[in-house]
Amino acid sequence: MATVVAKFGGTSVGTGERIQKAAKSVVNEYMQGNKVIVVVSAINKTTDESIKLVNESMGDLVTDKQLAGILSMGEMQSVRIMAATIESLGVKAEYIDPFSEKWPVITDSNFTEAKIDKKATEEKVKQHIKKLVDQGIIPVICGFLGRDSENNVTTLGRGGSDVSAFLIGQCIGADEVVIVTDVKGVMSTDPRKLNTARKLDKITVEEMIDLANYGAQVLHPNALRYKDPSIKAKIISFEYGNLRVQGTDIIGPANPDEDIITITKLDDQLAVLAVVGENLMKKQGIIAEIAQLVNAHNFIIYGISTGESSITLFFKYEDAIKAHEILHQAIIEGDTFSSISLGQKIAMISLVSHDFIDTPGIIASITKPLHENNINIVELSSSQTAVVVFVDWENGEKAYKLIKETLV
Repeated sequence: MATVVAKFGGTSVGTGERIQKAAKSVVNEYMQGNKVIVVVSAINKTTDESIKLVNESMGDLVTDKQLAGILSMGEMQSVRIMAATIESLGVKAEYIDPFSEKWPVITDSNFTEAKIDKKATEEKVKQHIKKLVDQGIIPVICGFLGRDSENNVTTLGRGGSDVSAFLIGQCIGADEVVIVTDVKGVMSTDPRKLNTARKLDKITVEEMIDLANYGAQVLHPNALRYKDPSIKAKIISFEYGNLRVQGTDIIGPANPDEDIITITKLDDQLAVLAVVGENLMKKQGIIAEIAQLVNAHNFIIYGISTGESSITLFFKYEDAIKAHEILHQAIIEGDTFSSISLGQKIAMISLVSHDFIDTPGIIASITKPLHENNINIVELSSSQTAVVVFVDWENGEKAYKLIKETLV
């Protein structure tokens, strides 16, 4: 007997026909002898329409507490309809919203971006939700919502229903979390942009988080913080009406509820090479040309950046000396570049966190202690989840300690 958490997104319950199909898939899973917990989003576009009404009626005058209460209506409607539909198929279900004494998701009082109290939530799940499934009852729980210590309704922010599903799955020790949505799984790219897109059979947690951070709408990256490595997870389409259908498996571990920033300093000395030329940004194939030359010698490029008239590359110090000779030969034999410079020894410090995408001012937090201690930044590159800082080698250890003291 397996315990399965099935989360149905807004489009999956967007019509009466889809709600019935969803309910049948839950009942079929139940009839195979498995315990099932259902998490439901608001019916398609309900939340967006509620926000529009609030904006038109009162705009900025609405309080966060009022807004959370208004937005919760969509999920509270969905769970009632879903629970009733399951019961119409002959299986006992019970809807659970934040006003229920059995409500499990406990948060702080940040009404529109509530932070989950993991310990309190786990206690509630084991006290109430586990008892229901052990009794053969299917709990139908509002996604997206929480409740604070004073019994006020809170919301978990965008993607909150995904968070709810993985959170409850982890707290109850589920065997599998199934995310039911309007796509067949995770695609190789957006099928609306390329008709050659193909469904992936599997994807790692880290890949999924990065994909979501860069705009994929399949699954919110915050949810995967609660993806327990021992719990199977997959994304499937509602159109099949079957929780056993193959979709895309999400594999690998995550850091379920820790806001972790990984800070590392590369042990190797690097060196910087600067290749200069006129209007390099307007010339095609420049990066490929440089990469081809150094790849032939198996050099690793640790960082690269482009400017109007220069390209900066970071190599291990020994490789940089050789790359300097190789690239200089290409410069004197061609007409694309005019000169190359081999610079000082460099230290590289890397910072990685999936919280960076939602943390305004993270670059300032990193650079401020360096500025205050007169440490010059040779180069800085960033993405949605990572920041890499290059400083003079002699300042590397000090810079690493300052950044770590500031952020950890």
